[in-house]
Amino acid sequence: MDFPFSFGQKSSLLLIFFFHLIVFSLLLLVKGIIHGKKSVKWLSLLLFLSAMYITPYMLGYANWYSQKITREILFFIPFMQVLLIGPVVYFYTQSLLNTTFQLTKKDWIHFLPFILYSFYSLIVFITDKFIFHEYYFYANGRDKDLATWYQIAGLLSMSIYLILSLRYYANYKKLIFDTVSYAETILFRWIRSFMVAFLGILILRLLFFILNPDWGEFGSQFWHYILFSLVFYYISINGYANAIKSTFFTERKNGEINVLVQEKEKSKGVIQDTAIEKDIDVWKVKLADLITNKRLYENPRLTLQDVANELRTTTKIISSVVNKGFQMNFNDFINHYRIQAVKAKIKAKEHDSSTLLGIALDSGFNSKATFNRAFKKGTGLSPKDYIENSVSK
Repeated sequence: MDFPFSFGQKSSLLLIFFFHLIVFSLLLLVKGIIHGKKSVKWLSLLLFLSAMYITPYMLGYANWYSQKITREILFFIPFMQVLLIGPVVYFYTQSLLNTTFQLTKKDWIHFLPFILYSFYSLIVFITDKFIFHEYYFYANGRDKDLATWYQIAGLLSMSIYLILSLRYYANYKKLIFDTVSYAETILFRWIRSFMVAFLGILILRLLFFILNPDWGEFGSQFWHYILFSLVFYYISINGYANAIKSTFFTERKNGEINVLVQEKEKSKGVIQDTAIEKDIDVWKVKLADLITNKRLYENPRLTLQDVANELRTTTKIISSVVNKGFQMNFNDFINHYRIQAVKAKIKAKEHDSSTLLGIALDSGFNSKATFNRAFKKGTGLSPKDYIENSVSK
């Protein structure tokens, strides 16, 4: 019996990507189960779906559509779950940024399109195989997963969920800058890279729709699926690397922010905010004196809660004072004092006996990159340029 796979150039190339995506999916699933990380499990599912996405083309180029048994496997198994990829991306984003994330009953509505299409696929299978005993839905001999309406619906779905994911990340970013003084260290560069990569996939798909007049033809879509595979290969490698980093498992424990709780609290305390505004100047003095006299800014992991505890008040009051009184977010507010401390040390010529990085770390910054960005943002000059200007004066 011949091996039911024709190892041509196109089928073999897609097979390589398929194999790697399946392997990374399994590795992430095991790691997610062992460490109890929901985000790793969601990424595992996403990589599995991406492997299934290229399956019809991988097997199609291996001549599966030309043989009855293998053709029916491709026809009746809905490999390409384009209506499921978007929700998985969205929930992966949420679970990565919020360790307390859990699916709720209302979240299941996001899976409704996928469920309906699966039900439709089941009806097609029962009708053709058990009722008519011949191709009725498949009379035209074309795989329903490759239908124009389904592919366009999938593109729209993935676009919508990418927008939702970007909005969630934007809210998370604002929350972090309003809550901790080390925001840049927990902004998850990986999630940004992931979203850019996923956006690239959608743009490529759209370009193929627009620029390729024969995009509906099976043989004309090979390059799209190769590029799709390359992008997801990048996602699999970097996503797996992100999952195994020690900071991935420990960083959140040191500075965990519950996004869902914070979002719920936004609707509370309106009356309290109005009351704070009456005494805003008093609170500004209290807060400034506390930060300066106790040099709280030297704590590289200072949080809004820490400051609230020192003043024996709530985080909401401190946040209002910082936002409305100083017209800053908490991260920039604390960095302002750190920058002032660095400038004072430079003025005292401490940089002659110590490294600039050492001065920055002593002032509360936790990395060279964070220090350079904050200093340039606060002064308009890089630290080295600032020193040169100070010397020239």
